[in-house]
Amino acid sequence: MRFGVNSLLFTNTFDRSDLGLLDHVRDLGFDTLEVTPVDPDVFPAADLRRRAEDLGMHLNANFALPLEANTIDPDPAVREKGVELSKKVVDLCIEAGVEVYCGANYCAWLYFTGHKRTEDEWKWGVEAFRRIGEHAEGSSLVLAVETLNRFESYYLNTAADAVRFVEDVGLDNCKVHLDSFHLIREEDDMAAAIRATGDQLACFQACGSQRGIPVKDMVPWDETLQALADIGYDFCITVESFNPNFEVPASKVAIWREFADSPEQLAQEGLKFLQGKCAEIFPAREMAGVT
Repeated sequence: MRFGVNSLLFTNTFDRSDLGLLDHVRDLGFDTLEVTPVDPDVFPAADLRRRAEDLGMHLNANFALPLEANTIDPDPAVREKGVELSKKVVDLCIEAGVEVYCGANYCAWLYFTGHKRTEDEWKWGVEAFRRIGEHAEGSSLVLAVETLNRFESYYLNTAADAVRFVEDVGLDNCKVHLDSFHLIREEDDMAAAIRATGDQLACFQACGSQRGIPVKDMVPWDETLQALADIGYDFCITVESFNPNFEVPASKVAIWREFADSPEQLAQEGLKFLQGKCAEIFPAREMAGVT
């Protein structure tokens, strides 16, 4: 098992000036950085790959489509913008050596119509994501769709939604991304949802129920991590939270208070808990290298 942390805890950009973050999170004890290419036009993909390789670090990427590039918009031109922007981000991920491209990467984040998902929207989303997944074929990149809580999206709220979505897309490189923050709001049983996702799960984020430190929250961590072990998940568990001092994304995810004295404290306390708990729960072979 590897352990990662999301770049948005430390920076609300990612350009060449942020490359040192790789060194920083490695020194905090992580082996993976989940990077967000906030502005794809200035994302230093080639430099990031070289830096990660030099440090022996792994990379995942998280991205949310903006409203003007919404793949489920009624306007075909807007849907096409979503596909083209996604292809651009996919190309950057491949250039950077990213292993999993996850997040709200299948339709616009914080898009609402005032009604529940329609059949047309489902069809548009599946068709668009199939084109995006096909664009990534021939590379080792995996695309993983994240279920979101009802206050951030109405499109994929449950693990069952996401599994159905990737099955309809029908590509081997398209999988599911689950996040404890969203799971605890939308699932009847978090552990059962994880088990039902099974080998479709390619990415898991550990986020406190209030977006704070994992363990200082209400997530049933023993049951959640046991479910991951039961399905043989052994890729990466990523600590995710956001910095309330950054207007974006803090305002979009409604973080108005500090959850720790510093981003480093949040990251390290979360990592220590997850490593210790996984060492108890996961088979020894999956925890090789964890101290």
